Amino acid sequence: MELREITINRLRRARRVVIKVGTSLVTGDDGAAATKRLNAIVESIASLRKEDRQVVLVSSGAIGLGRARLGLSKARLRDVVMRQACAAVGQSLLMTVYENLFAPHDVRIAQVLLTEDDFAVRQRYSNLRRAMEKLLKLGVVPIVNENDTVSTFELEYFDEQGRRVFSDNDRLAALITSKLEADVLVMLSNVDGFIAEEGVVPFVSHIDSNLKAQALGPSNDGRGGMVTKLEAAEIAMSAGGIAIIANGSRPKVLDQLFAGEGIGSTFVSDKRMGGKRRWIKYAADVRGKLIINPGARKAILDGKASLLSSGVISISEKFKAMDVISIVDHQGHELARGIANYSSQDTEALITSRSKAKARVLVTRNNIVLSD
Repeated sequence: MELREITINRLRRARRVVIKVGTSLVTGDDGAAATKRLNAIVESIASLRKEDRQVVLVSSGAIGLGRARLGLSKARLRDVVMRQACAAVGQSLLMTVYENLFAPHDVRIAQVLLTEDDFAVRQRYSNLRRAMEKLLKLGVVPIVNENDTVSTFELEYFDEQGRRVFSDNDRLAALITSKLEADVLVMLSNVDGFIAEEGVVPFVSHIDSNLKAQALGPSNDGRGGMVTKLEAAEIAMSAGGIAIIANGSRPKVLDQLFAGEGIGSTFVSDKRMGGKRRWIKYAADVRGKLIINPGARKAILDGKASLLSSGVISISEKFKAMDVISIVDHQGHELARGIANYSSQDTEALITSRSKAKARVLVTRNNIVLSD
């Protein structure tokens, strides 16, 4: 049986689903809630719940709704603090919209606001799963958003050219998919799928740098773009799930997807990465950097070895024991990420005294995840 046919069957049988709705679907041209469009999506989610599927809804739109309520122009949103203020105003409006839309279907909802620390700190990462599992078992649809009022992690970052650009909830939805081991991640936007140079690509089994290079830039209203959606799909695939990019403006789009009609772009892989390794590679906040010599580089890449103090040239930035750090070669290329066995201070001491003492294991092999 071909992978495509297997994927269609998996979609039909999927029990746990994460659905991400982008800003371009949540708000209209005037900045107000696009209730007609959202109602169609809510109706489909209610149908999925009747089929005994568990659904997590990750929704953007709070900043846009807050901007409209405050009567601000889009140009005012270039300031991060202004975006935080708009998020504070818009989040309650967003939840009110969803409460009114879900209520006629007798679907209970819950608000879940997250920050980067809920994923970067492993204990909080575990606490999040317990809370979400309880909500799902109670039959509730959690509605998740980045807590933009107190966190700017999703509000700003820098692209490869050093320009400040804005992210979206694509990565957030993917991390939730990974942590909950959901079967499917559906990213609904105003595009028909993964758009490469030749148009929409219907099926992808592997994501690499060449594929990402074909992605288009950010949309006009949202903070994400096709690149962030590809990165989100990669996270979902590593967790053994299916990722789909589809047009949320299309009538009955969710019904068609889970009926196996093959619309949009579907991402699926036959490989799966373990939970701790996924956390190291995708979720954790990298706190520091170890620069290693060529011998250590070869041992890690070819010999599947741990990182010893004798292989480290220098360290960069402060970190604590059990923090995730970047392992970089002497030319500045990141080879891997791993969990530090020692703090930066203790690591420095081990490096400087290595001629007088036995080499220590700075990062244990089963806590190392190689970069692509």
